Amino acid sequence: MATELEELVGFLSSPSPPVKKAAVEIVRDLTGSEDGLLSLSMYASTVLPSLSQLLKEKKVRAFPFWKILSAVVKVGLHLPRHSQEQLASNEVSEPAAEALINLSLNSNLAAKMVEMGMIKTAMDVLYKPDSSITRLLVMLLVNLTQLDSGIVSLLQIEDEKMQGLFVMKLVRSFGRSSDETRAGRKMLLDSKRGLLKQILRQFDSTSPLRKKGVSGTLRNCCFEAENQLQNFLLISEFLWPALLLPVAGKKIYSEQDTSKMPLELGSALSIEREPWDDPEIRVEALESIYLIIVQEAGLRAFWSVNGPRILQLGYEDEEDPKVMEAYERVGSLLVHGCGTEEPSSETSK
Repeated sequence: MATELEELVGFLSSPSPPVKKAAVEIVRDLTGSEDGLLSLSMYASTVLPSLSQLLKEKKVRAFPFWKILSAVVKVGLHLPRHSQEQLASNEVSEPAAEALINLSLNSNLAAKMVEMGMIKTAMDVLYKPDSSITRLLVMLLVNLTQLDSGIVSLLQIEDEKMQGLFVMKLVRSFGRSSDETRAGRKMLLDSKRGLLKQILRQFDSTSPLRKKGVSGTLRNCCFEAENQLQNFLLISEFLWPALLLPVAGKKIYSEQDTSKMPLELGSALSIEREPWDDPEIRVEALESIYLIIVQEAGLRAFWSVNGPRILQLGYEDEEDPKVMEAYERVGSLLVHGCGTEEPSSETSK
């Protein structure tokens, strides 16, 4: 015979939308306590798929939920204090997401979520036109990517054709100013996760679409340079090639120039290379550079890779007016910030 909690969990898959609505709110309330989390973890194989499915649910009509009243009373919970009208105005997806966030704080349950494809589900729901739980889904993704397996899933490392597309999609959204935007950028820039590093590794892709995605991703992340500069500089061996190669022009650089650059950058510029035909990528690269060198430490790092010389030669080859304007904005900042020479350790902003 089913226990009271088993009955409650079963109601999450009820064919009656109002019954599901009441059940998921009660389950959400249970996840707010240690005892509740422990009890629900015993039914993880049922609870997690059911809550995942409820993320996709839409609004339901008002309906009395007496069918589950006896099970609720036996479990020892109070019914949520909502009128029928309030129940009708809320979605089951919201309490389902809140429940999953609480459950994902448990590393074992988070691992089960990743294994069952929760990250893909969250991404699918996140980009539905009528999605109204964006903030909650970002919080869920943040929790799941605390695990190595969660990072692998978000990066889609095991699928070569799709690799990195989830993250690029996220960062395009994070170009807007909002709380979930900041949470999302912080997740991507967390050095422990290594997400941005994995994205930049795809900059050598032969796919123009993939290169454009990497460029746009990096630009959006650079809006956090003021607070996250150290995390950018930790991956400088990937950062500077991604920013400077698109705007380095067509020339083969002299040994005198490349000797002042890190190996990964100098080697690429000392040989013939394919031109970067997409002016939008060049503009985005220059905008990213601007956001980094506004910070004093970023400016010093830029000089340390001979960045100003690269921009000088790149500008000489540029013909697109919009890209030239972007070069000039960065050049103006360099001149205004420290003249035409590398700043000393005494220089201030």
